[in-house]
Formats: sequence, structure tokens, C-alpha cells
Amino acid sequence: MKKIILLFLLISVFSFAQQPGLDSKINSIIQGKKATVGVSVLGFENGFKYSKNGEKKLPMQSVFKFHIAAAVLDRVDKGKLSLDQKVSLNAANLMPDTWSPLRDKYPNGSAEVPLSEIIEYTVAKSDNNGCDILLKLLGGTGTVQKFMDSKGVKGFQIKYNEADMHQDWNAQYKNYSTAVSATDVLKKFYDGKLLSEKSTAYLMKVMLSTSTGMNKLIAQLPKDTPAARKTGASGKNNAGLTGAENEIAIITLPDGKHYAIAVFVSNSAETQEVNCKMISDISKLVWDYFNK
Repeated sequence: MKKIILLFLLISVFSFAQQPGLDSKINSIIQGKKATVGVSVLGFENGFKYSKNGEKKLPMQSVFKFHIAAAVLDRVDKGKLSLDQKVSLNAANLMPDTWSPLRDKYPNGSAEVPLSEIIEYTVAKSDNNGCDILLKLLGGTGTVQKFMDSKGVKGFQIKYNEADMHQDWNAQYKNYSTAVSATDVLKKFYDGKLLSEKSTAYLMKVMLSTSTGMNKLIAQLPKDTPAARKTGASGKNNAGLTGAENEIAIITLPDGKHYAIAVFVSNSAETQEVNCKMISDISKLVWDYFNK
């Protein structure tokens, strides 16, 4: 037992002793950038923790679709919803002026599709119409908030849907998370503390198929690195400000171990390319750290 405790302490000391070096390298990436950058990293097996502005409440944008999907799957676990149940698509819920591969697939509406398809488009393709369809099924954002609160998720707030955020730029700031909260909820998810084993495996598979944000967290990682991801982006307002350029992910290392990473770039006057490159560069530094 003493040997095990000593080994644990040595691992912890090693992990945290290396943190200042990682911090200085991340500082070099964000230094001089006109943006607020929140970073959190959590090693699942070794307990390593790192954060930079990790407790700042920053707008999530579409990152919140992970939380929404989890709340829907909680209803599935409780038998209140079914992945096979049909959802009606029509002109009323396939809004034209928003990102929606789902609408592109069903341009004429008047379709009946399984709930699973709505979840997959919402998470893996970040479909905005799918997001609001899921929220309507749940009865609104309050259901998501109550679910996350019940699971002990701190530093998270959801108030508005996608349609609301499209109408009011400032609404996104009421849908916030800290970077630390994001890695915490990913760990809870991975550990099976949010959903049933079946729903956890299903949502993990969906996140692993994410096709958005290819220029962010995974851009500089080795090809085919397993990354269960959710992206978020606000675009720019008329003043040229980016409210959010974000991504959260569970990364699987070559040795089979894992870490969660969240990078939120907020209130940025930089270009989209610079914002995404910051996320990519930070991700590469973390990858290199874990693969020493």
C-alpha cells in the first residue's frame, strides 16, 4: 500500500512539476492576441490538471449542443424519449438563415426522421435547427440546466437557443461555461456519471464522428487520433468581434490513456484563422506534453 501511495505521489509531482513549462509555452501562443483565451486540460488516468483563465465564464456557442444531447439521452435512459421515435421536420422548424445540414438534406421539409438522426446532425455536424428541435422536445433550456445542476456541473449556464442567439448577439454571453467546467463534464461523461453505459457509448460514437472544426483541436494531431469533439463558433459581429471560437474534446493517446481539453477564444479582434490557429497550437502543445 505504501508503495502504491508513493507511486501516486511521484506521478502527481511529475505532472504538476511540468505544468510551468506548459504554461509558458501557452502564454507564448496567446501573448499579444486581442482575445480572451480560456484553457483547461484534465488527464483522466493521472489526474493532471492545467488551466489558463479556466474559471472565466465564456460564451459556449455550439459547444452547448453536447450538454443538450446529454440531457436528451438522459430522457432516453428514463424511457421518456426513444432514439427510434419519429420527429416531424417542416417549414416551421427548418429555419432558412442558419447553419443546417439537416435542412439541406430535407429541403422540402415534411419529413419524419428518427430522434437519433436529429442528435447526430446536432452534435457531429453542429446543426442549429436540430439543436432547437431537441430543446423543444426537452421543453426548453431549463431542462438542460436542471440536468447539469443535478450532476454537479458547475460554471455552466444555458438560457437561450440558437434562434435567440441569431436574433441577439449578446444572448450568447448568457450561455456560458468555464473551460474547467467543460473538462469536468467531459470526465463525468467518460466515467459514466452522466448517462447509462449504452447512451454514453452512443454519444461518444457520435462525437468521434464530428466533421466540424477540422482546423482547430485536431488540426496538428496525428491522423486518425480518436477525438470525441464538440465545436462552437459565433462568427463576427459588425464591429469585427468574434464572440466565441471554441472546442472541447476527449483525446485518446497512443498508449490508450485519455485527456480532456477545452479551449475557448472569446471577444477576439483577431481573424478566424488566427483564432483557430491558437486553438490548434495549444492542442499540439498539450499533445506533445502527454506524449513525452
